[in-house]
Amino acid sequence: MSGRLQITIGGAFSSPYTMKMRAVLRYRHLPFRWVLRNSRWDDLPDVPVKIIPVLAFPDDDGRLVEAMVDSSPQIDRLEAEYPGRRLTPPNGALAFIDRLIEDFADEWVTKLMYHYRWTYEPDIEKAGRLLPLDQNMQADDDALNRMHDYIIDRQIGRRAMVGSTDENQPILEASYHRLLDVLQHHLGANDFLLGDRPGRGDFAVYGQLKPMLWWDPTPMAIAVERAPRALHWVERVDDLSWWEVDGDDGWCDLEALAPTVNELLHEIGRTYAPFMLANAAALEAGDNEVVCAIDGAEYRQAPFRYQGKCLAWLHEAHDALDAADRAIVADLLAGTGCEPLVA
Repeated sequence: MSGRLQITIGGAFSSPYTMKMRAVLRYRHLPFRWVLRNSRWDDLPDVPVKIIPVLAFPDDDGRLVEAMVDSSPQIDRLEAEYPGRRLTPPNGALAFIDRLIEDFADEWVTKLMYHYRWTYEPDIEKAGRLLPLDQNMQADDDALNRMHDYIIDRQIGRRAMVGSTDENQPILEASYHRLLDVLQHHLGANDFLLGDRPGRGDFAVYGQLKPMLWWDPTPMAIAVERAPRALHWVERVDDLSWWEVDGDDGWCDLEALAPTVNELLHEIGRTYAPFMLANAAALEAGDNEVVCAIDGAEYRQAPFRYQGKCLAWLHEAHDALDAADRAIVADLLAGTGCEPLVA
């Protein structure tokens, strides 16, 4: 089976989803080869959508014959095919909460990451100077300058598409501050979000925060002041190959869930939930704009079809729970603002 052979992951150092999946592979002790996407070392098979990271799986002879994108389905496949050190709690209700946290990071916290990188001049300039080097560190100065201008123009031009506008700025930045505060509080008593071992939610939050806390100067400076524990945690989660786990033990007791997990669920209900529901409604109605109230203010952006798919996946995960687990999830989400996500 290809599970005994080396996986190849192709991505970029500045990509939150690449960092997420590389950290997953490290923690799970899965042999892998790292390559920079679109560099001279990139020998990965074609994929239908040009996004990163790409995971390429070998056949029995070690040839890379199959590749896939999208970090959540990538985790699903690794969970299904590779035993040991899994990310999914055996308790169905806790596994659903873990998946909800993952999607919050992937689909909401990513807006915060994009906003800070492409709004503030020091962050813009750093990204414009460093991102082209992933593909070719030996490119001449003229080529690098052209790529600098091209990347900046392209990425700033996409800000409104992901919700990073002047009007939405207070909503996004307040959410970032609250998330840091929750993590600073939570990590004062816990190593991970849902117990003594990391789940998919940990790696998703880590993935979005890695560039914000260790790469982009503006959000990093904010985090140094508000959440130094989060900076250390991000550095730790980058490589958890040393973290010891015993079978399926180490997950938190649902009867003794940390109060800070409830705080995190409130943040999810305050931001991610109204956006995802409004996005789904806009897609269904064929509207060209998502409009919703977040934290008492009007939030607007273009609808995202992929995020509609993410909400559908979340519904499928909830529908797959038995009645007892659905009741537990309902109790955990009560009063957080997340209830409409599973109504």
